[in-house]
Amino acid sequence: MNASTQKINVYWFRRDLRLHDNAGLYSALKSGLPVLPLFIFDSGILEKLEAEDDARVGFIYDEISRIHNSLRENGAGLFVIKGKPVDVFRKLIEDYHVNEVFCNRDYEPYAKRRDKELAEFLKKHGISFTSLKDQVIFEGKETLNNQEEPYKVFTPFKNKWLSVISGQAVENFPSEKLLAKLISSGPGSIPSLEEIGFRKSSIPVPDREFDPAIIRSYKNNRDFPSKNGTSRLGIHLRHGTVSIREAVRIGLKYSDTWLNELIWREFYMMIMDHFPHVVDQAFRSKYDRIPWINHEENFAKWCEGHTGYPIVDAGMRQLNETGYMHNRVRMITASFLTKHLLVDWRWGEAYFAEKLLDYELASNNGGWQWAAGTGTDAQPYFRVFNPQSQAKKYDPHSDYIRKWVPEFNTDKYPKPIIDHTFARKRAIETYKKVLD
Repeated sequence: MNASTQKINVYWFRRDLRLHDNAGLYSALKSGLPVLPLFIFDSGILEKLEAEDDARVGFIYDEISRIHNSLRENGAGLFVIKGKPVDVFRKLIEDYHVNEVFCNRDYEPYAKRRDKELAEFLKKHGISFTSLKDQVIFEGKETLNNQEEPYKVFTPFKNKWLSVISGQAVENFPSEKLLAKLISSGPGSIPSLEEIGFRKSSIPVPDREFDPAIIRSYKNNRDFPSKNGTSRLGIHLRHGTVSIREAVRIGLKYSDTWLNELIWREFYMMIMDHFPHVVDQAFRSKYDRIPWINHEENFAKWCEGHTGYPIVDAGMRQLNETGYMHNRVRMITASFLTKHLLVDWRWGEAYFAEKLLDYELASNNGGWQWAAGTGTDAQPYFRVFNPQSQAKKYDPHSDYIRKWVPEFNTDKYPKPIIDHTFARKRAIETYKKVLD
C-alpha cells in the first residue's frame, strides 16, 4: 500500500528523546494503526540561538541520530525535518493519510501556543491531536490545594506531591516493546547537522547514567562544587533522554534530598503552567517596581567572571567554558548579580539561557526569581548572600576557585567591583522602598 493511501498515525518526538518508558509513544503504538515517528527541528526556536556550535543542538542531533539508527535496525526510521511545525504538518498530510497525531505535553508558553495552533489546523482536516503527560509525575489539577487552587509555596506543594504519589504514578510505559508498529519515513538517512544550520560543539555532554553512589551521597556532597556530588542529569531530564518516572523511582529508593530536587523541578513547571506571566514578569507584581541599576559594564564583568569575588568568578568561568555551573554556585552568582549589582534578574536569566547545557525555562526562571526575591517562595529581599562566607563554607580550601580562577591570590586578580557591606545595605534599602 502506498504511503499516500495507507491510514497512519504520527508520533511527534519533542522533549522525550527516548524509545523506552515513553507515555505518548506507548499510546501511539497501542492505537492500532501503523505509526510514523517524526522529529521537527523547530525553526522558530533555532532562529533565536546565536551560536552555530550550540552544544544543545548538537546533543539533540546526536540523540535523534541514535533513535533513528535504532529504528533502522528494526526496519523503521525517524522522519527528521527542519521547519515550523504547522508548515511541516501541512506538507505531511499531503503525503500521508494521517488519522491522529500523538505527542507528549509541554508546559512552556511557546509550546502551548504552538500546540493549540497545530491542533486547530489538524482539526480542520479531520485529524485528531492527542497529547499525554510524560515529563512530569503530576500536572494541571492533580496537585491543587484544598481550595482547588495551585500552590504558590514549595513545601505544601511537596507535601501534597508526596502524599498522592503511588506506584501507579511512576509506572513504566513499555513503549520499547511495541516498536514493530513503527514505519519507515522512506529516506534511509536524516539531514546532517550542517544541513540544519549548525556544527559540532567541543563542549562535552554528561552521561545519562544514574550513578547510585552519587545519588546516595547527594545530601552530603551536593553543596560542595569541588566534589563530584551531583548527578548532572539536567540536560537529560530537559530533553527526556531519561524518564522522569525512572528518576523518581531512583530518588524514592536512594535519596530523599535528590528526590526533593525533582519535586522542585515539577513545582516550577506547575508555576509556569498556571502563571505564564512569570516568563517576563515578576511572579509577585510589586517586585516589577524595583529600580534596577543595570550597569552594563558591571554586567559584562559578571558575565566574564571578573568581579573580584572568586566564587562568583569561578562559577561564571565554569559556565562559559563548560555550559554547566554547580547548583550552589548558581545561587551565589544569581544573588550577586541581582542584590550586589542590582541588575535585573531577566538579564541574568537570559545569559544562563544562552549558556546552560541543562537550560530549562521553568527551572531557570524559578531559580532566578528565587534569587532575586521576586518569585514564588523566594528568599526574602533582606537575605543577601555574602560571597566570601559562602566560599569559606562550601569551598573551604579554594579547590573549586583555583581550578577556574588560576590567578586567584595573585596581583593579576582584579579587586572587587563593589564592597559587600555597601552593596548589601543598598539592596535592602532599594527593595524596602518599593515594598513598604
